[in-house]
Amino acid sequence: MQAIFKRDFSAYFTSPIGYVYIASYIFALNLYFFLANILSASTSVSGIFSFMLLIMMFVTPILTMRVFSEDFKQKTDQLLLTAPVTSTSIVLGKFFSSLAVFGCLLAITVLWPIVLNIFGGFHLDEVVGNYIGIIGIGAAYISIGVFVSALTENQVIAAVGSLAIFVALFILEQVAMFFFASGVLPQAVMQIFLFISIFGRYGEITRGLLALDTMVFFISVCAFFLFLTTRVIEKRR
Repeated sequence: MQAIFKRDFSAYFTSPIGYVYIASYIFALNLYFFLANILSASTSVSGIFSFMLLIMMFVTPILTMRVFSEDFKQKTDQLLLTAPVTSTSIVLGKFFSSLAVFGCLLAITVLWPIVLNIFGGFHLDEVVGNYIGIIGIGAAYISIGVFVSALTENQVIAAVGSLAIFVALFILEQVAMFFFASGVLPQAVMQIFLFISIFGRYGEITRGLLALDTMVFFISVCAFFLFLTTRVIEKRR
């Protein structure tokens, strides 16, 4: 797993993908930070993390679209699948390499609390809670993107497929509330939709409610999609 992690992590920065991912993300977030915090003299970070979550829907597919699709297209997956490593090690190595790139992005954003502290301080519990929540959702998104990438050798299809799932998760709570209000959905079905709503759970985090079941939910999403990806790779083997 370690060799696969190093190979894929370095591949992000020997091609434009890693730089495009981080640069586009940081540009949008810093612009929002400047407008919402610096110009408005606000020390609250919940708004910028909510904006980060929104941008994550559109940028994460760039990060994950090549994870397996590129190997399939270039036929380098044959060397990978015949290597003396388990399918689980292959999947985890690729997943953690993508997660490490996401971690590099978050490391840059640590400058925000430093700047806020210079200009008047910040709420430490709010910052820590939002970082934990965004890491959990980022890991869940990456696991979904890795799974979609394992289904096709076309990187564009992998990116569009991941984006479609992310958008569906984004509107899931709104759709559930709409149909429940119109009387189409029973309350039990609406509760199921709300239970699997990633954005609904993150809304709790922004309000300072970092519950254990929320983090268990994010970990379960990661485990579920990584398991599915492992089964896909096993089938190709």
